[in-house]
Amino acid sequence: MADDLAPEQLRAYFVLMESASLLHHAVEQQLRAEGELSYVQFQLLMRLAGADGPLTMTELADGVVYSRSGLTHQAGLLEKAGLVTRGAGPGDQRSTVVEITDAGRERVAKVLPGHVEVTRGQLFEPLSGKDVRVLGDIMTRVRDHMRAQPPRSAAGRKRR
Repeated sequence: MADDLAPEQLRAYFVLMESASLLHHAVEQQLRAEGELSYVQFQLLMRLAGADGPLTMTELADGVVYSRSGLTHQAGLLEKAGLVTRGAGPGDQRSTVVEITDAGRERVAKVLPGHVEVTRGQLFEPLSGKDVRVLGDIMTRVRDHMRAQPPRSAAGRKRR
């Protein structure tokens, strides 16, 4: 059938999906064991830790492929744990800004070494330097293509 994937495409698809699932599982286990964090919570904390101040929920959502309501829930859990604070935006009371706390920075510092170890061991250990560059180039093209028409949860919001 003309709509079928070619055998090499089908193989590449299943290898990619299985590899991503295995890596995600290993990362989730490490984050939960060492920091009582989900991967999404870790992503949020890392984005906030690297920011030059608070970020709006919209800014956080634009970089994390997660539903906006789910993101609000995760931010609430992080706030309850004392890892972030949330409040009204200074220029727009309708917006919510999120900022990492000192405890949030400490949690990131606690889990980051293990995260690096898992990532290096699971993903990069079997690859050469050239392989890593090629993989990065390929996945950047794929990501950029996907983000050109993203699902709503991954789409940037239109600014007014």
